[in-house]
Amino acid sequence: MTSYAVARLRDVRTGAEIKAYLASIDDTLAPFEGQFVIHGGERTVLEGEWTEDLIVIAFPDLAHARGWYESPAYQRILAFRTANSSGDVILIEGVPPDHQATDVLTGGAGGQA
Repeated sequence: MTSYAVARLRDVRTGAEIKAYLASIDDTLAPFEGQFVIHGGERTVLEGEWTEDLIVIAFPDLAHARGWYESPAYQRILAFRTANSSGDVILIEGVPPDHQATDVLTGGAGGQA
């Protein structure tokens, strides 16, 4: 099941360390088949407030996502980001193509009732 690393970042200070992080992250993703789906970008806020940058990276499954995050290559550059931004990061499984909203009520097709 496709899984995602999702980050909501704020207060990003774009200095030398963030530039080094950005220059290095693609090489850490490649062995785990990770690819950016969302990486900041222009947004239209429809409800509430959204001041953070959103980053979503897709992986073939949760094992690949966890392997990337825990890899020595990513751990070597992680402090470049954490020292220069604040935010939240999660790993989460996606849903199958036949998922319907009501599946979460029954636990079916990827729901978690």
